[in-house]
Amino acid sequence: MDERISFVTHQGQKIMLVDLSGCEAKEILLLLEQIQRTVARHARNSLLTLADLTGAHIDRAVATRMKEVLVLDRPYVKRSAWVGAESVPHVYYENIRSFSQRDFPPFKTREEAMDWLVKDD
Repeated sequence: MDERISFVTHQGQKIMLVDLSGCEAKEILLLLEQIQRTVARHARNSLLTLADLTGAHIDRAVATRMKEVLVLDRPYVKRSAWVGAESVPHVYYENIRSFSQRDFPPFKTREEAMDWLVKDD
């Protein structure tokens, strides 16, 4: 599972890539614990994160745990983007955004998402 969380460099900036593509719910729950530990090791407001959810199986338990982890991660994350958000049922997506008080703009490709993540405000 270590290969599911990695760091890539895009236009000179480091992005934390969380590859949940094709994962079953049980695997995502395990990865969420690892994500939380990884994010907490970084400076506040320093991380750019990209989650690829293409074909991931998001059930109620996963959505609930995602909300919790995303709230705890909020102080460390500068900007986040999602690819494959259509794998997340709309009601879960909206609930995750609302509960975590974070925005996860959806993109069609990783490249588009990374371009957005590294752009200047």
